[in-house]
Amino acid sequence: QVQLVESGGGLVQAGGSLRLSCAASGRSFSNYVMGWFRQAPGKERDFVSAIRWSGGNTFYADSVKGRFTISRDNAKNTVYLQMNSLKPEDTAVYYCAAGNDYRNYGLRYKYDYWGQGTQVTVSS
Repeated sequence: QVQLVESGGGLVQAGGSLRLSCAASGRSFSNYVMGWFRQAPGKERDFVSAIRWSGGNTFYADSVKGRFTISRDNAKNTVYLQMNSLKPEDTAVYYCAAGNDYRNYGLRYKYDYWGQGTQVTVSS
């Protein structure tokens, strides 16, 4: 049974930092791309960042480039999203996802597995 479990969300002031974690289990993800998406109230779930498990290629939405960093720990089967210089508009539920089509890393329907989400709230 595949599981993606996010953690690390919380409340932070604007300009602060948070690190999200996504622990993956239940299958080999070596050929997968791991993505982070976010969904604010009343809005669609948007792409934030992704990383190829094999090779480590990384991808970012323009809105987070230079502020967020995605990484992975192969030994722990865990993907991280380091979020710095947070802004109130970063407030959302953040979801971890896994898919096997890295060429379409930005398309949420290309992901097969999803975590339950973790809330990030940035106060002004």
